[in-house]
Amino acid sequence: MSIVTVQLGQCGNQVGHEVFSSLCSDIRGTHGLCSRRENESYQAACQERFFCQEGSAVPVARAVLVDMEPKVISQALSMAARSGSWKYSEQSHFCQKQGSGNNWANGYSVHGPRHKEAIMDLVQREAEKCERLGGFLTIMSMAGGTGSGLGAFVTQCLRDAFPASFILNHVIWPYGTGEVIVQNYNSVLTLSHLYQSADALLVHENDVIHRICAQLMNIKQISFRDVNQVIAHQLGGVFQPTHTGEGHSHYSRNPLGDLLESLVPHPEFRLLGLRNIPQMPESRLAFSSFSWAGLLKHLRQMLIARAQMEEGIDWQVRPPCPGSSIPSSHPTNKPLHFNTSLANLVILRGKDVHGVDLGSFQDPSLYTPWLSPQEAFSARRTPRAFNKYEKSASLVSNSQFLLKPLDTIVGKAWNMFASKAYVHQYTKFGIEEEDFLDSFTTLEQVISSYTNL
Repeated sequence: MSIVTVQLGQCGNQVGHEVFSSLCSDIRGTHGLCSRRENESYQAACQERFFCQEGSAVPVARAVLVDMEPKVISQALSMAARSGSWKYSEQSHFCQKQGSGNNWANGYSVHGPRHKEAIMDLVQREAEKCERLGGFLTIMSMAGGTGSGLGAFVTQCLRDAFPASFILNHVIWPYGTGEVIVQNYNSVLTLSHLYQSADALLVHENDVIHRICAQLMNIKQISFRDVNQVIAHQLGGVFQPTHTGEGHSHYSRNPLGDLLESLVPHPEFRLLGLRNIPQMPESRLAFSSFSWAGLLKHLRQMLIARAQMEEGIDWQVRPPCPGSSIPSSHPTNKPLHFNTSLANLVILRGKDVHGVDLGSFQDPSLYTPWLSPQEAFSARRTPRAFNKYEKSASLVSNSQFLLKPLDTIVGKAWNMFASKAYVHQYTKFGIEEEDFLDSFTTLEQVISSYTNL
C-alpha cells in the first residue's frame, strides 16, 4: 500500500525533502548485507510505498508540498531534481506569496479555508495515483503559523475527505528556548486540534535532535539541515519495509495500518515517541562493531529511564517490583523517572536479525496493567541493513516519553494566557478565548491520562 506525504510549512517541506532523500539513498545503496532477491523485494516495497514512476526516468515522490511562501518549496523541488535519483511532481505543490506570520490563527482560520479547495485537489490527485492507498503522513512544525495552523486545518480536511484512511501526523516539537514568542500558544492549539482528527502523532523534539547532532554525530556547527537529516534517518528506520513477524518472508503491505494497530489501542493515547540506536558519523561506521544484545540492552534502558539517546542513560532506574500490593497507578509504587508504556514497537534491521531475543521488552512491569505484554509489544525485522548501519534498532513507543515536555509547554502557554499576553493577535483572526480554554482542557486530559498509566 502507498503512503501520500503532505509537507506543510517551511519545516515540513525541509524535513520531507530529507526524508525522501534518505529513503532513496537507502534503496539505491549497495550495503544491503542480504541476498539479491531480498534486496529487490525490499526496493520494490519501498518504491510502491513512497514513489511512483509517472513515465519518468527517476522515481517521483508521492507527496504534496504546501507553504504560504514560495522559497522553501522552490528549493525542495530544485534540490530533488538536481539529485538525479528522485524528484517531486511539478504539479503537486501549492504556495502563495504571503506567509502566516507565525500566527496559528492566521494559518488555521484564514489561509486554510481560503485555499482548501486547491490544496485538497492536489491531495485527491495524488491519492488517485495509488493503486492501494494506505493513508497519509503529514510533516509539520508546531511553532510557526503555516505548518501548525494550516497543518491542523488540512489534517481535519483529510479526515473529512478520507474517513477510512489512516492519518499519522509527524510533528516537530519546538526548541524549549524558543524560536517564536508565541510558540507555546501555537503548540497547544496544534496538538489539541490534531488530537481530534489524526490517528496518532509521532513527535520529534528539536532539543533532543540537536543534542544527538552535537554529542553522537560530533557536528560542531549544527545547521537545520543537520537536524533534519537525523530526523529523516530515524523516520526511515521506521517506515522502510520490514517483515511482519518472525519467520515471515513478505514485507508488510500496510505500514501505517500496522504501526497504528500496534501502538494505539485506545483513542485517549495518541502520542508516539521515537528512539533509534546506534547513531554516529558515517566516517566511524567502518570501525564500529555492535552486538544485538548490547544494542537492545541500551534501547530497553532508554525506554525505562526516558533517555533521549544512548549517551547519558540513567542505569539506576528499574521497573517496579512485581507482586507489590500497591496499585501500579499509585505514585509510591513507581521508581522515580520510570517510564510506563502503553505499547511498544521494536524494529530491527541488519545482520543475524531473525535470531534476536526480544523477551526483555515483554516484561509485564514495563506496561500498564490493563494490557497484556502480548498485546502491548510487537516487533518487525528485516535482514536488509539500513543506510550503511550493519545493525540498527528503532523503538516507537506510546508511553510517558512526552509527558514532561507536554506538561511544560501547556504550563508556559497557560502562564501567558492568564495575563492575556498576545491573545489579541489570535482573536483578530477569529480564535476566541473559549477556543484557547477548549485546547487547554483537551491537553490537560491527555496529561492526566498519561500520568495515570
